[in-house]
Amino acid sequence: MNSEEVVNQGVELVLTYGPKLVAAIAVFVIGGWVINLLVRGVQAGMEKSGIDASLRPFLVGIIRTLLKVMLVISVLGMLGIEMTSFIAVLGAAGLAVGMALSGTLQNFAGGVVILLFKPFKVGDFIDAQGYSGTVSQIQIFNTILKTPDNKTIIIPNGDLSTSSMTNFSAEPKRRVDWTIGVAYGEDLDKVRSVIQKLCEEDERILKDPAVFIAVSALADSSVNFAVRAWVNAGDLWGVFFDMNERVYKTFTQEGIGIPFPQVDVHIQQ
Repeated sequence: MNSEEVVNQGVELVLTYGPKLVAAIAVFVIGGWVINLLVRGVQAGMEKSGIDASLRPFLVGIIRTLLKVMLVISVLGMLGIEMTSFIAVLGAAGLAVGMALSGTLQNFAGGVVILLFKPFKVGDFIDAQGYSGTVSQIQIFNTILKTPDNKTIIIPNGDLSTSSMTNFSAEPKRRVDWTIGVAYGEDLDKVRSVIQKLCEEDERILKDPAVFIAVSALADSSVNFAVRAWVNAGDLWGVFFDMNERVYKTFTQEGIGIPFPQVDVHIQQ
């Protein structure tokens, strides 16, 4: 091949692929600029919508990566490179990685769901997966609880996001329930009046809804009163324990009998 043929072939290549190469470079540069613009818009939208700060980098990273992969595939296609086989290999590799990391990906997806929909937040007291405790951290793969006796419980987000869970801190008001038993033969109106007075004297017990007091059962050795009162969530256990002590002391002062199990033993000669 002489020099003239080499020059002619070079000119032909430039004329054939030059416009495609220039167009591909232009698309790549402009596409990168558009992707950055879109990502900034997505970040601003996430901030306005209140999406958890720990979740934003993961979502933004995924969106940026997907957009860049699409851009590269488009640019290579413009250059005439056959992408069908490449996409098939990429899909197979993605499937293999997904199967190998199925548990991890499930926990990641669970973390995304929890951070997006917020069934609970840090500081809430929840019961889930057989454990109860205060949420201390919500990580992308796990949620960490602190139990009342200061144990650390780590629950995978995959299980947590797909099973039932009780959030004791979701509502600002909680109901306190007592079952108070008195001896048969006691004046039930007097008992009801004493309980009502004790509830009215405790400022932590809310007036609305009103306290509910009623005879709930005629048990084997006692007449049981069901007492239900509403309090602010933070006052629940303080009111519960204080009322138990005050009921015992007041019933003793008022001469109201509180029954307890007794056994009569008869000895026959």
